[in-house]
Amino acid sequence: MRIFDTNWMQIEEYLGHDDRIVLPTGSTEQHGFLSLGTDAILAERVSIEAAEPLGVPVLPVLPFGMAPYFNAYPGSMSLRLSTYIEVMRDLLDVLASQGFRRIAVINGHGGNAPVGGLIREWLCEPKNESVRVLYHSWYNGPQVVEVANEYHTDQMHGAWVENFPWTNIEGTVTPESRTVVPRSKLMNLGPKAIRELAPDGSMGGPYAESPEAMQRIWEAGVLEVREIIESGWVN
Repeated sequence: MRIFDTNWMQIEEYLGHDDRIVLPTGSTEQHGFLSLGTDAILAERVSIEAAEPLGVPVLPVLPFGMAPYFNAYPGSMSLRLSTYIEVMRDLLDVLASQGFRRIAVINGHGGNAPVGGLIREWLCEPKNESVRVLYHSWYNGPQVVEVANEYHTDQMHGAWVENFPWTNIEGTVTPESRTVVPRSKLMNLGPKAIRELAPDGSMGGPYAESPEAMQRIWEAGVLEVREIIESGWVN
C-alpha cells in the first residue's frame, strides 16, 4: 500500500502487528527518448506492486540520486555524494525511531550504489542493532537479469531494457538500435564527453523489445522484490 493513501493513525496501527516498510530510491536523469523519471518511476512501481499483496507500506520514491555524469543533458539532476548519504541517513533514523525494524530500500539507479556503504555503517551503530535494512537494485536482480538475457545480453542505459509502457513518452520516434557504448568508457568520462559519445542519451543496443518480453521482465522484477520483502530478512 502506498503510504500516501493512508494517514498517520493507520500507520501507527500497522506498526502494532508489522514492522516492515519499503523505501524506493531512483533518480531524475536523461534516459534517451524515455522519461527523465525512468529510474524513479520503475523503483516506485515495482515496490508498490510487490508490496501490495503483503500489506506492507511503501514510501514515495526518493526521486533524486547521484548522476553527475549526465549533467550535460538538460533536466538531469544530481545530488553530491555527501548530500545523498545524509538524506538517506536521516530517513533511516526517522524510520527506526518510529518503530520500523525491517526497512527494504528498493533501488532503481546504479549511481546510488555507494549508499550501500552507509547502510552497513548505520547498521553497526549500537542504537540500530535491532534494525535490519535490505538494499536491492531491482533491475539487477538475478531473476530479472536471467529473463533479460534471453533477449539481449547488452542491457544498456536508456535502451530497450528500461522501455516499459510507463516510461515511454507518447509520440516519440526512435531508431531501431545503435552501437553499444563500452562501459569501460562510460566509467571514465565526464558529462560533456558522455554527451558527445551518446548524443541522444541511449548507451546502445535496441531501443525497444516486444511487449511480451517486457512483461516477462517486469513480472520477474515484481516477484523478486516481493520475495525479498516477504522473506529476505536475515535473523
